[in-house]
Amino acid sequence: MKSIFIAVASIIVSILTWQNAIAEQTLRVTLQLPIEHHLGQNMLDFKQAVERETNGEIQIEIFPSAELYRDRDVSQAVSSGAIEMGIASLAVLGDTVPVADIFSVPFLFHSAEHVRRATEPDSPIRTTIDNEIMKTGVRVLWWQAFGGAIILSKGEPIRRPEDFKGKKVRVFGKFLGELVKVTGGEPVITSGSEQFNVYKKGWVEAGMTGFTTIPSRKLYQVMDFVSLINLVDIEFVVLINEKVWQELTVHQRDGMAKAARRVEKELRDRIQRIEAEAIESIRDKMTIVEINNEDLDAWRDATSSIINTYLTNAGTLGIKLVAEARRLE
Repeated sequence: MKSIFIAVASIIVSILTWQNAIAEQTLRVTLQLPIEHHLGQNMLDFKQAVERETNGEIQIEIFPSAELYRDRDVSQAVSSGAIEMGIASLAVLGDTVPVADIFSVPFLFHSAEHVRRATEPDSPIRTTIDNEIMKTGVRVLWWQAFGGAIILSKGEPIRRPEDFKGKKVRVFGKFLGELVKVTGGEPVITSGSEQFNVYKKGWVEAGMTGFTTIPSRKLYQVMDFVSLINLVDIEFVVLINEKVWQELTVHQRDGMAKAARRVEKELRDRIQRIEAEAIESIRDKMTIVEINNEDLDAWRDATSSIINTYLTNAGTLGIKLVAEARRLE
């Protein structure tokens, strides 16, 4: 009888241990930027909210500054299950999901409010992009507002499109490379985490990036000018492996979704202030180049054909998304 009792007790302990293993797990997240950057802080907010909403059943472990994967490898790493979660820019995802490049079409989105309408969780633009990304085996949990793209340069400022002529220019996506090509430059695709070294070693003379990366990556130490040309909008998305997502309990998924909605809205509400603070933080470190209306019109004219490249790449879905973007103006 004693042996039967011990056997039964052992089975019960095994079942409880197995249930706890199912209920409690750590999800690792790869982040390209330093944890001090606003995307890192947004992820920290998510971590705290998820651990609270799930009563500690889900633990989030963040690996910042491309410690595990470079930006171009994030989506594949998540879809393969090599890591559970990752943060990637739509400009990089556009290489495999062409519709995602819509935010890289110069001047298609004219204001922060225009971007906000296009990125609302229930907007046709966002829904379409999320659904296409899902086909790669990853789920979009939320979008992270990054801000507008600006141009850094060394030696001389970039004011007009012809200033790119003959220069090597850092870009963070193939589609953005088209912008550089049509203005006479040579695009050099470089991961965000590699920017500092590329600029420092003089491998490029200019670069496209987001304003908030200048202080967080200390790019003011290796570049001289920042031109305030808001060419395109930069959006990042937080991805989770779809199989991992489906293996979570309903309670855990609900907790993660609730946390994602909250931190997304908080960041979107603050992004303009975050960019303004970034500008002020480097005024004494770099020369800020304001662009007048005449030069801005020159940029619009020089890049007007790029939308056709997007439509060719994205096909019917791209046509629908451009129409929707214009409807939202």
